[in-house]
Amino acid sequence: MNWKMKLFKISNPFFLILIMSFGCKDSTSIEKSSRVVNLPFYNEATFTPNWLDVGSNAVNTFHKIPAFNLTNQLGETITQNTFKDKIYITDFFFTTCPGICPKMTANMMVLQEEFLNDEEILLLSHSVTPKIDSVSVLKAYAENKGVNNYKWHLVTGERKQIYDLGRRAYFVEEDLGEVKTEDDFLHTENFVLIDKDRHIRGIYNGLNKTDVQQLIADVKTLKKED
Repeated sequence: MNWKMKLFKISNPFFLILIMSFGCKDSTSIEKSSRVVNLPFYNEATFTPNWLDVGSNAVNTFHKIPAFNLTNQLGETITQNTFKDKIYITDFFFTTCPGICPKMTANMMVLQEEFLNDEEILLLSHSVTPKIDSVSVLKAYAENKGVNNYKWHLVTGERKQIYDLGRRAYFVEEDLGEVKTEDDFLHTENFVLIDKDRHIRGIYNGLNKTDVQQLIADVKTLKKED
């Protein structure tokens, strides 16, 4: 039996486009979404999720980021009031860090670009070497990295205050059960998501691109709580 290959001429351009759209699906275009309708709340270093009703009495008395007073790259005073009615993402870094910090800064830049025109979202990076990272040093670093000064605050201040915030407020370190003193260096790759009422709503690996995309999705979920 003789088999002949038959060629079919596609005369309808719409049909051709339809075939191409099904055959060439771009997986990178799929937007990541949150895995839950409402994000959990966190109040200690194990980051065990607490599923609370938004606006409930339990939420009103839940762990919040305490008051703080720091200085950003423009020499401006930055307090909890800077973030009033804002969602913000925070991390801890230092300008002379040769290891993880450049990667973290690059991923914070991804967040800056994603939310550049969204006035509800801010970024906050604390220097863990505040004596070295003066206002002028932070300003030069910000200019070199392309930081938007009104979207992303790089802050310096009293070392004890910054370290207390990192360890006792944001719980960014993962050395659970290990007692730390003020002399122990604070070094972490974590990004922390804070809601408009200063509650912790998520923690993410700032070196991991997938985690950063999940963070973006979770910010969008958090905005829907209003």
